[in-house]
Amino acid sequence: MAPPLVIRLHPDDGVVIARVTLPVGTPVAEGVLTTARIPAGHKVAIRAHAEGEPIRKYGQIIGFATAPIAPGAHVHVQNCGMGDFSKDYAWGVDARPTDFIASPAAFMGIRRPDGRVATRNYIGIVTSVNCSAHVAALVADAFRRNPFTGQDALADFPNVDGVVALTHKTGCGMSTAEALSLLRRTLGGYARHANFASVIVIGLGCEMNQIGGLVSEQALTGLRTMNIQDMGGTRKTVAAGIAFVREALADANRVRRESVPASELMVGLQCGGSDGYSGISANPALGAASDLLVRHGGTVILSETPETYGAEQLFTRRAPSREVGEKLVGLMHWWEDYTARAGAEMNANPSPGNKAGGLTTILEKSLGAMAKAGSTNLVEVVNYAEPVTQKGFVFMDTPGYDPVSATGQVAGGANLVCFTTGRGSVFGCKPLPSIKLATNTAMFTRMEDDMDVNCGTILDGDETVQQCGQRIFETMLKVASGEATKSESLDAGAAEFAPWVLGATM
Repeated sequence: MAPPLVIRLHPDDGVVIARVTLPVGTPVAEGVLTTARIPAGHKVAIRAHAEGEPIRKYGQIIGFATAPIAPGAHVHVQNCGMGDFSKDYAWGVDARPTDFIASPAAFMGIRRPDGRVATRNYIGIVTSVNCSAHVAALVADAFRRNPFTGQDALADFPNVDGVVALTHKTGCGMSTAEALSLLRRTLGGYARHANFASVIVIGLGCEMNQIGGLVSEQALTGLRTMNIQDMGGTRKTVAAGIAFVREALADANRVRRESVPASELMVGLQCGGSDGYSGISANPALGAASDLLVRHGGTVILSETPETYGAEQLFTRRAPSREVGEKLVGLMHWWEDYTARAGAEMNANPSPGNKAGGLTTILEKSLGAMAKAGSTNLVEVVNYAEPVTQKGFVFMDTPGYDPVSATGQVAGGANLVCFTTGRGSVFGCKPLPSIKLATNTAMFTRMEDDMDVNCGTILDGDETVQQCGQRIFETMLKVASGEATKSESLDAGAAEFAPWVLGATM
């Protein structure tokens, strides 16, 4: 039997979501016909809303009617906007003990000498400043695997996943000590990441982010460091970098995978190019997988603070202590002030692509995005790129821009990324594998070379959210064990390294 034309998520909702494009006159509720063409993934009113009245989806307020809305009308930016409403933080009322799995699952990981577990085995080239980016890229290019030509400079080193240059646009001209500290914390997190067998740090020599300061502040050891000015220029530095990588490859190739518990997985949860289906299919399914991983003793990191705005009261209810909940609320106040200083507002977050896909306000986007974290307790809230040490569901403060957000998660210790998308994202995340989860079957089919998991099966009526979540969890274990993702098969992920830049560039 074909699935219904519309989806109603909660009995209190005044809107339903179009499963497919609905022409005028389509029945969407008892006695209600569409009065306009409703694009797939968009909202249609099933009852009248007076101007100023709250509009509910997921049983939660997603906005307010900016004009009278009749039953059957298209509900979107032309008649739905932001408004103020009270939030009951209800600290900890929904916190519950985690129901841990008695016999946790396992995957084939790489255990480093210090006990940490890697999911991939890379050699990294970390740049202190943009001025050393070209040199770092030249060193990495000498060891490139090209999926389009079949060229493989690492054919003799099958246990090495690649050599990646992590370049960025900052490192000098920084206006505050906070900006420099944030960059160093990010670079330090990458330099010590378990997925790197060896790391070179390359600088220019005269930049604000001096390598010596980075190494000292982040207590980094076992690195090879080079300044282009001290080495005698570009050619000599590139030659020295290539020589070091050649020496490091033989040692890196000696690693062997072994069975390790799923508790060693730390998964960064991301969404990008979201649509009206994100909060219905892929995000809840990833939430179900997140719950499974936490029950197996693992860790999930939700981020993108501006995309949790307006729904944070649902997380404060799951914090086992008021202190943890207040950390999250404090982040929301910081972001309100941060955007106000820039002459912006939090509701500017939904992108043109989000709106084309059916998302109207940041409240609606946030409620869908937060579903990725499942239903377990919020055990900790950390700042951008801070090491994540708690097991369970952790929130990290990051911008909503996907590359910047994921960069913070990797610096914090994530060794796998799960990325939901409705419009279609081609995101990679070296040195981590990035699992791409499609919200709808049409996009999955259209972009099958980039998508790993089709969650559109939920919309098609072929799977429940829990069944899809189980499939995602099993995919996590396979990928963590070495199975290549679509982004890895395309060699994507180096360009997505994007540290958060704070303050003015001087």
